[in-house]
Amino acid sequence: MAWRNHSTITEFILIGLSDDPYIEALLFVFFLGIYLLTVMGNLIMLLVIRADSRLHTPMYFFLSNLSFLDLCFSSVTVPKLLKDLLSEKRTISVEGCLTQVFFVFITPGTEAFLLSVMAYDRYAAICHPLLYDQVMSTQFCVKLVLISWGLACLNAFIIVLLAINLDFCEAQTIQHYTCELPSLFPLSCSDISINVDILICSTLLHGLGTFLPIFFSYARIVSTILSISSTSGRSKTFSTCSSHLIAVTLFFGSGLIRYLMPTTGSSLDLLLSLQYSAVTPLLNPLIYSLKNKEVKAAVRRTLGKYLLMTHYLEEIFLSLFKYSLTITPS
Repeated sequence: MAWRNHSTITEFILIGLSDDPYIEALLFVFFLGIYLLTVMGNLIMLLVIRADSRLHTPMYFFLSNLSFLDLCFSSVTVPKLLKDLLSEKRTISVEGCLTQVFFVFITPGTEAFLLSVMAYDRYAAICHPLLYDQVMSTQFCVKLVLISWGLACLNAFIIVLLAINLDFCEAQTIQHYTCELPSLFPLSCSDISINVDILICSTLLHGLGTFLPIFFSYARIVSTILSISSTSGRSKTFSTCSSHLIAVTLFFGSGLIRYLMPTTGSSLDLLLSLQYSAVTPLLNPLIYSLKNKEVKAAVRRTLGKYLLMTHYLEEIFLSLFKYSLTITPS
């Protein structure tokens, strides 16, 4: 591995979120609850969208991919955080840190592209409803998702190359709870000015490249909504976009600030990272389910089917149990 050829250290030390054992215990319970709810919420969204044929539309196809990404993104950082909260020694190997840097970029990077794609989907549905089925075909939607993954993977690969080419001589304490490139730069004993410039340019290109399509899509959507004469019609049309707007605000707000602001090792850095890596994956399924009547109805239908199936299974097992009690040995 190239990094080992010019680094004298083999592992990093993470400062974590606290040094107080009691606070660490409380934080463990808190983030364990967040992670379990995140996994459960996103798995339910995936199951419901898969099971209900009424949700087999482009909008919910993208939403199922968003749930999968949130599940992956949360799993990149939170399990390691939970382990460190119970450990006296919070270390991570160089290889493990490099791997985490890669996945910390590829999962939110893909999510940024996907949020942009979802904005275009809403634009096509509201501004060109007659052509919507023709424009947002199944093949086109799959291509958009694959392109999102491909571009994010390329960007993550470039970012990881920045980390591989750094020299790490003595300092090995990362002022963070996870491996993020802005937190690794201060530890390097080599010149990082070019690396920082490349990271900022990459963040700006990625951020603006995904945010501007969202901005222009919603500019057209707002223009179309304002042209609707009926107040109820405007409200109903806008309600289909409100969940997506909330998700965009939460994700881009904390992510861009974290990677464009200088790293200080302060509590703000930790809070911003926790916002987009732990809290946002938890909130997304809640946002889309609580504000979406179709999703809520699908959840009720799906859960109703499983509850009915469970009831039938219970009756079958109970009948078999009663029958077995009536059988006497010969």
